[in-house]
This record gives sequence, structure tokens and C-alpha cells, in this order.
Amino acid sequence: MPVTRIDQIAIAVEDLDEALALYERAFGLTPEYREAVESDGVEEAMLNVGGVYIQLLQATRDDSPIAKYLAKNGPGLHHLGFGVDSVAGTLDHLRDEGVRLIDEEPRPGGGGHTVAFVHPKGTNGVLVELVEDGH
Repeated sequence: MPVTRIDQIAIAVEDLDEALALYERAFGLTPEYREAVESDGVEEAMLNVGGVYIQLLQATRDDSPIAKYLAKNGPGLHHLGFGVDSVAGTLDHLRDEGVRLIDEEPRPGGGGHTVAFVHPKGTNGVLVELVEDGH
């Protein structure tokens, strides 16, 4: 299943408001949208840069993956999001190829998208999110 685009570059941040102020001051970027994704325990802001999003992620609860990442690594690059036509089909393909997965099934993500995560041990140390448009 081919990747159709780079959807996002996700960055874990301690304080979303502070990070947004920095990105606006330094780079002139403002969020296209901002939302809480309760199922993942995050608040996200999406900054559109030429059709690729910079996704800033702040934890909203201590047990979220972003909170755990920040506790272990501090702020920084968290994952790369690949746009695909079908998350389910891509998961099947990756499973057939023996690639280690985090999500065995597609699930709802932010912005009305369907998503799934691929384990970094299966992708040379990079956490990959598969993103299917919900529109």
C-alpha cells in the first residue's frame, strides 16, 4: 500500500500555548485548528506548512503516550505521519511484510481521521502514524 503524502511531523511539547507563541513569533505559523483528542490524552494544534502539518502535542493526562514520552525524552520530535488511502489495507500489508505494529486495527484520530501506529522497532527507530482522511 503506497504512502500518498507526508501528513504530519509531530512534536511533543510541555506547554502548547507557549509552543504556539514560539512558532508564530519565529516562523509566522498559526494553527489551522486545535483540538483535544481525549482518547489519546492530548491536545493538538496543526500548523499547515505547504500541505504538511507540524502537529504540536501536549499531554492532557499523566498516563498518555505523550506524557510518558515527555517524561522519558523531554520535548521534541515524536512521530512521522504518513497519509495512506486505507489504514486497514496498509495494516494488512505491513502485517504480511512482518512489520511490528502498535495498533492492530484502525482507530479514530484527531481531525476526523482514521489512524494506526506502527512500532518504531519495525521502522528503523521511527514511530510512524498511518493517517487516512475522514473527509
